[in-house]
Amino acid sequence: MQVEAKNVSAYGVLADPSAATQVKLMLRQHMRDLGKTQSFERKAAYKRKALPLYETWITETLKGNSGVQDDVLMYLMLWSFDAGLYAQGLDIAEYALKHKLAMPSGQSRTTGCAIAEEMGDRAKEAYTAKNPIPLDILQRTMALIEHEDMPDKVRAELHKWLGYSLRDNDFPQPALCELMRALELNERSGVKQDIKNIEKFLSAKNRADE
Repeated sequence: MQVEAKNVSAYGVLADPSAATQVKLMLRQHMRDLGKTQSFERKAAYKRKALPLYETWITETLKGNSGVQDDVLMYLMLWSFDAGLYAQGLDIAEYALKHKLAMPSGQSRTTGCAIAEEMGDRAKEAYTAKNPIPLDILQRTMALIEHEDMPDKVRAELHKWLGYSLRDNDFPQPALCELMRALELNERSGVKQDIKNIEKFLSAKNRADE
């Protein structure tokens, strides 16, 4: 496994015969660049541009299935979420949870909590921008973190956005279950009116079907 030297040098990092050292140097350079940017939108665009340089590292690590703690990989998981590369991020997340990888030092969240919180935040942003995250991505996220420990508020947020996605994809009954679960976990999740609306819709539908 190697990272192409021409790609690395394009980002100002000298090629190194050790792939691991090379990738760490490249990540360090990218993180320095990101530290100079305040805009989340610009950071996300930067990550989308940089992530292809790590594609071989990600692919070979997941394929190797060694389960060794890898801080670079964990950062790339978060970057993938930020960049909108949700499937790639969840591939890494699945590997990380399987092997119980921890978040990089300096991050207080558990891995399961980080996955749920990041995807909940991205789902909120995407929904607000009227470009919602696909239903299957949210369902996969929920399945991955189902047995992970995290604050109820974090889990509630993911149930909320999954509920909205189910509702908008014409699955009102499952949507109602997700939104009710969000409310159970967080009284202030902001779904009470949505629950009432779906209940009203289902009631009318049941009467029409009689």
